[in-house]
Amino acid sequence: MLSPADDFPVHQTPDPLAHPATSDPNHYDRYFFNGATADGSLFFGVALGLYPNRDVIDGAFSVVRDTCQVSVHSSGRCPTDRSTSVGPVTVEVLVPLRSHRIVVDAADEGLAADLVFTARTAPVEEPRFSRRLGTRVLFDYTRLTQWGEWSGWLEVDGRRVELPSGQVRGCRDRSWGIRPIGERSGGAPGPAPQFFWLWAPTNFDDMCVHFASNEEADGTPWHRSGFVVPVGSGAPEPVQAVAHRIEWRPGTRRAAYAEIDLVRTSGDLQTLRLEPLWEFQMLGLGYLHPEWGHGVWKGESAVAGERWDLPVPDPLALHHLHVQALCRATFGDRTGTGVLEQLVIGPYEPGGLTALADGAG
Repeated sequence: MLSPADDFPVHQTPDPLAHPATSDPNHYDRYFFNGATADGSLFFGVALGLYPNRDVIDGAFSVVRDTCQVSVHSSGRCPTDRSTSVGPVTVEVLVPLRSHRIVVDAADEGLAADLVFTARTAPVEEPRFSRRLGTRVLFDYTRLTQWGEWSGWLEVDGRRVELPSGQVRGCRDRSWGIRPIGERSGGAPGPAPQFFWLWAPTNFDDMCVHFASNEEADGTPWHRSGFVVPVGSGAPEPVQAVAHRIEWRPGTRRAAYAEIDLVRTSGDLQTLRLEPLWEFQMLGLGYLHPEWGHGVWKGESAVAGERWDLPVPDPLALHHLHVQALCRATFGDRTGTGVLEQLVIGPYEPGGLTALADGAG
């Protein structure tokens, strides 16, 4: 099956580009963006993913304004030309690895936007995520992370917000490969769910700092990385070693604060401290959503909106476990903003967690 993309010299296999290199139903190709004002009064997130072996594309846009999170979800049939538009949500690559445009036209759901993300740094290629469950490939994907600033405008319920130049920062990621999307069909049951994930991109005036960790139930990391990235075109610096300390809020699986120790290539130890202001529910972008989960067939064209007040009253509900906490960040004498993404499912001994979704003591 040929598509317009086949006219570009980007082939990796003898197949046309419309044919995925794997038949795994969890193959995906995805965009994510976030942005926030320094005072935390505005936060927004964008996600758009293609799932060629499921023949699905979906996207979402979610905004927190005045402690209310408002979202629009859209889903449809995956286009053979791999276009990045679904319903009212469009992601446009203006200059690869430099700038992207987000357009949202969801007046019926109270949301609209025309935003441009412009990179502040070179992109970071995080170490490849590889994980098996027995003989089955569970994770095998690549992610790039990049920091930037936003321009343009957005509207919530008719109230337009013009983004002040240079004052709304955030990050983006691109990931592609295989990771769990839908339910596994057939076969013997696997072990009880366990997943631990922290992801912490932060923005400072002259540099950006990054940390990510996947861990076993006993706290042993199976994937971990850290970077210090200069603003501008300078190359990212992978750190020699990285470790974290989390103080968990009692009765939740959310951090009261986090300290991340990074050993620089110089041998110097520096600590990134993250102090959450409040949490953005990743549910608003489809993560762990009971109805608008990623790669779920909703029909040829489906759109719906939802909204709720923050903080949510039931933070231990499974669909509310995945959050990005907007944080005040410090790194030496630098102050900035960032997010601490947290998803902890099942046992995690360092946090005193023993069940599927119990809270810290």
